[in-house]
Amino acid sequence: MWNLLAIALLAQTNYDLVIRNARVMDPASGLDAVRTVGIAAGKIAIISEAPVSGRQQIDGSGLVLSPGFIDLHWHGTNPASGRYQLMDGVTTTLELEIGVADLDKYYAERQGKSYVNFGASIGHPPVRMAVLGDKGEFVPSGPAGFARATPAQLEQIKQRIEAGLRQGAVAVGFGIAYTHGASYGEIIEMFRLAAKYNATCHVHLRGTSSAASVTADRELGLSEVIAAAAIAGAKLHVVHINSSGQEGTAQLLRSIADARAHGVDVTTEAYPYTAGLTRIESALFDSWTDRLPSDYQNLQWSATGERLTRETFLKYRRQGGLVLTHANTEERVRTAILSPLTMIASDGFDVIEGQGHPRSAGTFSRVLAKYVREEKSLSLMDALRKMTIMPAQRLEGRVPAMRQKGRIALGADADLTLFDPTQIRDQATYEKPAQFSVGVRYVLLKGQVAVREGKPVDSTHAGQPIRAPVSF
Repeated sequence: MWNLLAIALLAQTNYDLVIRNARVMDPASGLDAVRTVGIAAGKIAIISEAPVSGRQQIDGSGLVLSPGFIDLHWHGTNPASGRYQLMDGVTTTLELEIGVADLDKYYAERQGKSYVNFGASIGHPPVRMAVLGDKGEFVPSGPAGFARATPAQLEQIKQRIEAGLRQGAVAVGFGIAYTHGASYGEIIEMFRLAAKYNATCHVHLRGTSSAASVTADRELGLSEVIAAAAIAGAKLHVVHINSSGQEGTAQLLRSIADARAHGVDVTTEAYPYTAGLTRIESALFDSWTDRLPSDYQNLQWSATGERLTRETFLKYRRQGGLVLTHANTEERVRTAILSPLTMIASDGFDVIEGQGHPRSAGTFSRVLAKYVREEKSLSLMDALRKMTIMPAQRLEGRVPAMRQKGRIALGADADLTLFDPTQIRDQATYEKPAQFSVGVRYVLLKGQVAVREGKPVDSTHAGQPIRAPVSF
């Protein structure tokens, strides 16, 4: 944080960029008023009721100026997909659920190429895949999915997870629904490592997904990790409570609230769609060899848009690829989105013309359009809180850089989103997922304009790495 002298000096200068007359909404402080914001050296240098001058000026009249949105759940590998996130108001995107096995490689591949800020967890699934020799793409499709680790393999997994934490991993990722063979004892050991390094455990619950259907399994999956967090003293974050919860969403939210009331540090997130997306060859579908025809009809092959039968399911499972799972209801999704416990996170993948999921391009705009403007079931300030300060605070205990994000405050990073609250909406659909959202007028990353007048600035790759301190 800048000291008071530096801020005072900046107040006497001509700012790099000034945003005039915007409705400044900062959930961290509660500020909701028309202000002019001056930016210098990538930081917010002044928040003023009076006019100030700058080398560049943006007229924010009629627009909302918010902290840039922070997405805790993203799986993309193609930097070009960041353009869709920018147009959805996102300035920071993090691969925290599945994570990666090689932190240094992940950051090196994105340095200087990313449209948005980026970071990753050290991932239990990819580490387990490396140790057990699983050749699956992204998630296990072989021994890492179903085999128990030997004592020697477990020791290797622990060593690699700890090495990743020392390398500055943002968190520890767990796709327990994809790693059936990981014992409860194995999970607790990884939670203990996370606690040692003050890292949050981002968890896809065992026995839960859009492909599952048994409420009891969902309760057991949540109970497993709440108990592990309590035993290890770890911080827990349950991913996509809407798709993990399904018909049990309200009950899982109650259990999370009860655990918090009894001292367990647990949070959760949701995305505003009734369908999920995953890989058809993953362990989630191991029990799907003989289902009812209606179950297969709930699956939609992303590449063609066709609804599946048992025959096409088996065909595509041998082939491998992305499948949409239409298994939820709007009522359950609304319950998750409106809960004060949830943050907004996309669970997005790369945006590819003709296939994918609309959440990759429209998650944040959809919440602001559907639940804030149209239904009026969520206040604008509460929605922005779920997108900005809540995710920043979830990570800032381990990652000091997050203390400068998710806020409009003196000395904070000028990661900002300027949008029209009367126009913002998603346009991506299940059939056409590669559609920009509309209504986001400007996006700034440390004061650098990445979206200008509603269009991405393609020459700008201003995204910076988000990483915990390296402790070797």
